[in-house]
Amino acid sequence: MRRFLVLIIAITILLSDSPAWATPLEERLNSWPDWSLPAPLSRPSNRDDLIYPDWFSGLWQVESRDLDAPADEPLIHQALFAPDARDRLVGDRSFNAMAIGRALLGEQLLRVEDDPESANRQIAWLKGDLRLETTVTGRRQETPDQTSFLADELVLQILHAPGPPRLSRIETLSAYHRCGDEICAEQWQGRYASPGESLRDLAVAHHHYQLRFTPLPESAPSA
Repeated sequence: MRRFLVLIIAITILLSDSPAWATPLEERLNSWPDWSLPAPLSRPSNRDDLIYPDWFSGLWQVESRDLDAPADEPLIHQALFAPDARDRLVGDRSFNAMAIGRALLGEQLLRVEDDPESANRQIAWLKGDLRLETTVTGRRQETPDQTSFLADELVLQILHAPGPPRLSRIETLSAYHRCGDEICAEQWQGRYASPGESLRDLAVAHHHYQLRFTPLPESAPSA
């Protein structure tokens, strides 16, 4: 009887969509696109940041393709990763946000400023007296092995414009792995309505991206 029970348990695990040994982020990925909040993320303190493996160090050219719109041209921008004051390898958030923003918006984006009191908050200034305030409200990272890295962040975005501010929440789950001298990645993104707009916090929009990081000389980065 005991052997029969063990066999039944083993079969149940093998047939399960999310294996019993799956990590929280692997389970989150397995549930795509049926995302809802709360996500399996921790609220970061002001000193917390997303800590990257050593193989992210340096300046990169990033090519991002929208897999939901394969006919569109890829988005090309730079990304920079360097040690912080605590010798942790982190992304240069203002530089990276400026690089992506300029690739998307051109001269409409004026500048991006990090909050000196928090590693998780920044403000983008745009033409037309617009300000986009972004705050990381949830984060988790996992390192399955020496060549793979998973990260999930939930951000609250507040667009300050003439009239009432507009709020949205965006979750981005990224899966990175080394591919030679480059880094290959996929990103899954869900957008949620403003807090309190609905009784159930279901993702109202989804995006799926494919990325490739190519190393660049660090002599002259440009956003």
